[in-house]
Amino acid sequence: MNERVEEAIRHWPAVAALLTPASDRSEYEELVAALDRVLDAGGAEEGNPLARLADYLGALVAEWEAADVMPPAATPVEVLRHLMTQNGLRQADLPELGSQGVVSEVLSGKRRINLRQARALAQRFGVGEGMFL
Repeated sequence: MNERVEEAIRHWPAVAALLTPASDRSEYEELVAALDRVLDAGGAEEGNPLARLADYLGALVAEWEAADVMPPAATPVEVLRHLMTQNGLRQADLPELGSQGVVSEVLSGKRRINLRQARALAQRFGVGEGMFL
C-alpha cells in the first residue's frame, strides 16, 4: 500500500489538473479532449480500469455543460455577461467592444452591440453573431 501511495504522490501534480472542474471554456475544452483520449484508450469499456476515470471526466464535462446553458430568451447583454463569467473576463478584457467606457455602456444597457462588435465577439467565443444582436 505504501508503494502505491508514494507513486500516487509522485504523479499527483500531473493528475490533479486533469481532475479539477473547468473554470473557463479553454479548461472545459481540455477536459473534453482528455475524456475523448481516455475513451479511445479503452475507458468506454465497463471492465477497463480507465472506465472510472472516464466516468469522472464525463461528470466534470456534464457539470460545465449544465452551468454553460443559456436561457432561451437571453438578451445580448445577458449572453455577454454569461460568457464573461464562464471565461473569467472583466470589462478590460473585451477590446472587441472598444474602450472600457463603451463596454460599461453596453453592459449597462445604454448602448447596443453593433454588427462589427457582434462579429468580433462571435469569433472570440465561438458562437453565432446573432447571440449579440
